[in-house]
Amino acid sequence: MPSELDARLGAIIDALTAPGASAETARFERGGVPCTVLKDAPASLPALFERYCTQFGPAEFLVDGEVRLTFAQTLALARSVAGGLIARHGVKKGDRIGIAARNSASWIIAYMGVAMAGGCATLLNGWWTGEELAEGIALAECTLVLADAQRTARIDGRAGNARVIVFDHGAPEAGLAPLLGETVPLPEVSADDLATILFTSGSTGTAKGAVSDHRGKVHGTLSYAVQSLAMLTHLTGQGLVPPPQQCALVGVPLFHVTGEVPLFLQSFVIGRKLVLMPRWDPLEAMRLMEAEKVTYFVGVPLMSHEIAMHPDRARYDLSHCLFFAAGGAPRPVEHVGRIRAALPHAWPILGYGLTETNAVGCGNFNENYLAKPG
Repeated sequence: MPSELDARLGAIIDALTAPGASAETARFERGGVPCTVLKDAPASLPALFERYCTQFGPAEFLVDGEVRLTFAQTLALARSVAGGLIARHGVKKGDRIGIAARNSASWIIAYMGVAMAGGCATLLNGWWTGEELAEGIALAECTLVLADAQRTARIDGRAGNARVIVFDHGAPEAGLAPLLGETVPLPEVSADDLATILFTSGSTGTAKGAVSDHRGKVHGTLSYAVQSLAMLTHLTGQGLVPPPQQCALVGVPLFHVTGEVPLFLQSFVIGRKLVLMPRWDPLEAMRLMEAEKVTYFVGVPLMSHEIAMHPDRARYDLSHCLFFAAGGAPRPVEHVGRIRAALPHAWPILGYGLTETNAVGCGNFNENYLAKPG
């Protein structure tokens, strides 16, 4: 039976997607199957980057240690990477370009540059062994791999026909120097062009490459943005005054669909700041959450529980963070009440989706989750 929250969010989404509204929907037929799409959606990831980086230009976007970049600065660097990939490295539209590195501003800019150059961003699991990386590169038929020093050492000459270009973290102008180039005409990228390959099912067998075109990637991203707007509308109606800018902590790997779509790509659409962590550490997470006024946290279920139960939690002001989301595995039922009790200003929430659907699936939110945590 639908709850009061279900009814409220349903009514808000109906209003947001109505004719003439900000998220008006339309019908689209693909392979004989009718689909619902957002009428004003950008056609591709490059179009999405251009639209929202222009809209939010001077706002801060990426915080990575000492590195702080606005949306406009990030877009400019991505354009330079795209130009370098085309002019210096011969990337052609449709080429599968592997990315093998830890989370960083450089990873994000490289991803954007690959898409803007017309390539297919192939997100190699940064935790893989050298043999697993070689298998992923071969399966996707990568022509080029962009890797940091640690993953390059693991690959160790096993990239087959793919060339490996080493990049670094820290200041992107220096770290991405091997990729940067002059401004060149960029290819037209359509909704039907291949956008990404992510790897899935590695826990139950050999990892498989899940492909997405730009239409799927963009609409997966916008589906999350509409959901976020609906939730913000609901909370505003309850008297919440939203901060000038949303802010999320990135503690999950960007090569995973949770990090890539609802966390990273959605942030373009809602103008959200991203605070990057090179590796998970609950104490450092709390320090960053206080310093950057983080409003949203997502991780595997254990991560939010580690924060809630940490003996030093009271030393940090986490009052800005309204959501402690989890995905990737079921959250133990007993954790839900513990998180709410330890952080009574915040909501634990749970989501489930698929790599093949760009993370879109279902969610258990707020009061609903507290009432039915199983």
